[in-house]
Amino acid sequence: MDRRSLLTAATGAVALGAAAQIPARAATAAAPGAGLVSAFNVISDIQGDLRDLDVALKDMTGINPASTGIAIAGDITPRGYDFEYAEVTRAFGKHTLPKAAWAIGNHEFYVPKWADPDTLSQSTWPNGTTEDSLFKSFYKFAGRDKVYNEQSFGGIPVLTIGTEKYMHFHDSALWDEVWMSDEQFAWLEDRLRYWQGKRKPVMVVTHHPLPNTVSGSRNKLYMKDYLQADRLLGILGRHRDAFLFCGHTHWDLGLSDWYVRRVVPGTANPEGFNVVNTGAVQVGWTDNGAGGEVEVPGTFNQGLQVEVYRDKVVVRARDFAGSAWIKQITVPLHTAI
Repeated sequence: MDRRSLLTAATGAVALGAAAQIPARAATAAAPGAGLVSAFNVISDIQGDLRDLDVALKDMTGINPASTGIAIAGDITPRGYDFEYAEVTRAFGKHTLPKAAWAIGNHEFYVPKWADPDTLSQSTWPNGTTEDSLFKSFYKFAGRDKVYNEQSFGGIPVLTIGTEKYMHFHDSALWDEVWMSDEQFAWLEDRLRYWQGKRKPVMVVTHHPLPNTVSGSRNKLYMKDYLQADRLLGILGRHRDAFLFCGHTHWDLGLSDWYVRRVVPGTANPEGFNVVNTGAVQVGWTDNGAGGEVEVPGTFNQGLQVEVYRDKVVVRARDFAGSAWIKQITVPLHTAI
């Protein structure tokens, strides 16, 4: 089990090449300019923190009232119980919001650690819970029948991807590692190729970070999250106008490597593809300077606003609790929309 899994169990949680880093300049609160095609938001790691979720949703509707969508990069619930999904549905229902694109996270698979919602019992895992029931709960909540999905946010394609197995059901030595089927890989490759032909940037949303990309992904805690990392990198690495948004680490968006371009050898794309950390709603972490991590003190509630223009994409990091911009990056598109 990884550090995040152990933390959740202890507290109950109810309430391959080098990455090319491009520095981000300070953000301003200026309104989106001319030529805007779509502006949407990305958050992750709610994990039962409905109070901070409410703050984030209020702030997003204030700064981006014409939002074309909200992408949630996994860890929607603390454990994956149906009543926890229902609580998130009610929380979203309190606000006037655009469509949502949901990615599955590891916390959606934590019901088997509990004998009942009030009794942690990891020694008797899976406590009568089946793997299939966990996926069915997510599908019912998200309104679909697959982990992977495509939506349009104002004409901009948004693809959600994620694990199709909870690996501890298949290998006792594994827990939260991501496994993707041949079908999902083929679908992702096809959709990226299709939208490249349509001269559109593609937004890919997943929970876990790929190794050697954004903040935390070079930490030993997160280096092996994907069982097929090279295969996924090989697909994404061919597309200069692909953007991968990932959560899971909760690492602070104030860090310099919150955004990188990841260059993948052998993909004939020396410019790489874009990778963006999504921060977290629930709690923040950062580098401890000794190869590990430490919790960010004080109130932490972060996410992104993504603005797609005809010739560029602007990604703004937002402090929802402080109602303030943290920083932003402007990425020129290889082909104008």
